[in-house]
Amino acid sequence: MFLRAALTAAALVLAGLSLAGAQTFYFSAIPDEDDTALKTRFDRVAAYLEEELGVDVAFLPVKNYGASVTAFRNDQVQLAWFGGLTGVQARLATPGARAIAQGVEDQSFVTYFIANEATGLTPSESFPQEMRGHSFTFGAKTSTSGRLMPEYHLRQETGEAPEAFFDRVGFSGDHAQTLRLVASGAYEVGALNFSVYDKAVEDGLPEVETAPIIWKTPPYPDYNWTIRGDVDERFGEGFAERVQQALLDMDDPDLLASFPRSGFVPAENADYAPIEAVARELGLIE
Repeated sequence: MFLRAALTAAALVLAGLSLAGAQTFYFSAIPDEDDTALKTRFDRVAAYLEEELGVDVAFLPVKNYGASVTAFRNDQVQLAWFGGLTGVQARLATPGARAIAQGVEDQSFVTYFIANEATGLTPSESFPQEMRGHSFTFGAKTSTSGRLMPEYHLRQETGEAPEAFFDRVGFSGDHAQTLRLVASGAYEVGALNFSVYDKAVEDGLPEVETAPIIWKTPPYPDYNWTIRGDVDERFGEGFAERVQQALLDMDDPDLLASFPRSGFVPAENADYAPIEAVARELGLIE
């Protein structure tokens, strides 16, 4: 009887270990491009992480920026590639969560203001007050580079809300769409992150020909990899550090180009204190 009980207990322990080992590590990302581009980018990242970590890894797409925060808070994903603001929101909503890495370029990120060539607006070192009265589109409502920082600088430079300064204000939903809308003339002016625009230039997209850059913001911290605080309990002691090291060791030029980033460096929550402060000032977080 004792032997049978012992064997049963051992079998249960082994089954538990097997189930723990079979857990899938999920990650997501803010949808700053269209679905096809995101899947291409992050399925490759999943394959890389799976090989480095020795666990099943899967990318979970989300429909919008808010959904990425919700998925992280609800433990549908344990890791996420957030913008500055969404990272702050996710960490505030998830005790123990922490930023572990950011792109080299994210230490000094900038937003480009672009204008349809028909407006006659030209590049300027100072904030282009001549944008007044034109139609304008941000990116997503909770995008750091597509809304938070451009609105902050707009208010700082004009003393006005966007709705007072511009004739019409919209939200495109993502940076690539902002470029398309301004290039087509659907909106006369827009704001998007520099990396999306620079990649469009590199790829020879025709939109850049009709939507030139007219101003860029001062630098600020932006995108980051944020991980939940309970991953070590579920995937083993030191797992969070292993994830961080895998991200820091990512050196495949093709993989990095899909972000696009030249590499990743360590990050911590305190790096994003300026983003949190601006978001509170604009009432985007309480």
